[in-house]
Amino acid sequence: MNPRILLLPGWLDSGPDHWQSRWQALYGDTRVEQADWEWPRRGDWMARLEDVVRAEPTPALLVAHSLGCQLVAAWAAHTRHAHRVLGALLVAPPDTERDDTPPQLHHWRPIVRQRLPFPAIALISTDDPYCRAERAAEMAHQWGARLVSLGPKGHLNHASGLGDWPEGRAWLDALRPAPTSDS
Repeated sequence: MNPRILLLPGWLDSGPDHWQSRWQALYGDTRVEQADWEWPRRGDWMARLEDVVRAEPTPALLVAHSLGCQLVAAWAAHTRHAHRVLGALLVAPPDTERDDTPPQLHHWRPIVRQRLPFPAIALISTDDPYCRAERAAEMAHQWGARLVSLGPKGHLNHASGLGDWPEGRAWLDALRPAPTSDS
């Protein structure tokens, strides 16, 4: 059985040229829609993810961008349903504890730093305007995620020129469980 791919956009959602939107169109991945993209409340977003994960028995792979990474960490620390998640691709986690964090994101403090109960890969950029590479590496370590630096690529969004982003899809595929044989 193929896992469900759940796309977790960040603050303000992912626009039509964002790789998450392209993956949704190309592969039929499921975007987890949030009620409020402009003033995101951590508890509301966690509850929505909980509903989506519990809605189907099929295991899921989480594909988070930006604030979606913080959502994964917060949700995993509180859910009783983490066993339904096979892994998480965490792309460009932001530092919501920075002094210049917009007030709309203050509900995301403090950053949840517990080890994730499933495998994870954190893809970061060395020049992300929303998180220093050292800080992203620290979060990845605390979450128990494998850290992969992609070099200077901004916030790893549509402005980074990633297009359909086959490199990102390959990292997601690395989280898929190996096929089993019945022999």
